[in-house]
Amino acid sequence: MPITVTEKFESRRSTTGDNPSAELGYTVRGTEDDLAARTAVEAASPTTYDNLPRQAVAVEPVGPDHWDATVRYAPNQQSSPPQTGESAFNFDTGGGTQHITQSKSTVGTYAAPGTTAPDFQGAIAVSNDSVQGIDITVPVYQFSETHYLPASQVTSGYKGTLFNLTGKVNSGSFRGFVAGELLFLGATGSRRGTDPQDDWEITFRFAGSPNVTGLSVGPINGIAKKGWEYLWVRYADAEDTGSNTIVKRPISAYVERVYDAGSFGGLGI
Repeated sequence: MPITVTEKFESRRSTTGDNPSAELGYTVRGTEDDLAARTAVEAASPTTYDNLPRQAVAVEPVGPDHWDATVRYAPNQQSSPPQTGESAFNFDTGGGTQHITQSKSTVGTYAAPGTTAPDFQGAIAVSNDSVQGIDITVPVYQFSETHYLPASQVTSGYKGTLFNLTGKVNSGSFRGFVAGELLFLGATGSRRGTDPQDDWEITFRFAGSPNVTGLSVGPINGIAKKGWEYLWVRYADAEDTGSNTIVKRPISAYVERVYDAGSFGGLGI
């Protein structure tokens, strides 16, 4: 007996919108073999329906030599790889860690009965001979950009530029950050293929820290510091007349440049 495939009356269910799909229903007669029934449906049903590719064929036995079949159509889910010139972006606001020896303000002091707590003017964890300080979380905006660059751009000279800019801060405005706020953490790259003309996937990593002005350290005011400069405080012994004790107090503050600056225009992104 030949195998026959007949489309059902209730066939052609379909949906439109963001996730379009369609289903065609068939009746198959003339075989007890499910694989033969499915092959016959594949031959009888269109490979595309309403511009949607055929995704799956399902058969189900309903009687001797009798099958119900459903053919499903939907868009392909595979996304195309990024093309040359495209980019992807990620960010993280988790912050960084900094060791400080000075608080923003002292919000409470407590002393044993009959004594007066010494005034350290904001110094943290003071001992007889040192100011130990603490580690705190400070605002650091870390982000990365992945770019797909043509082979003509990724030369030996360009790779050398990336190397030389690693560990430098921006000398001019870049990605909305003013000079001194952005630190280039480096780049990683790989060629997408084996042909010398294949493009490169390169991820650039940055960390941002804001420039600040008007900082105060104890009695010292008007301190200005760029984002990646380092502020430290010098302490000296002083007499606290309230408690009649010798204490450590800030007497000077220093802002140090610890990174060189570079033009991030050389990154070519």
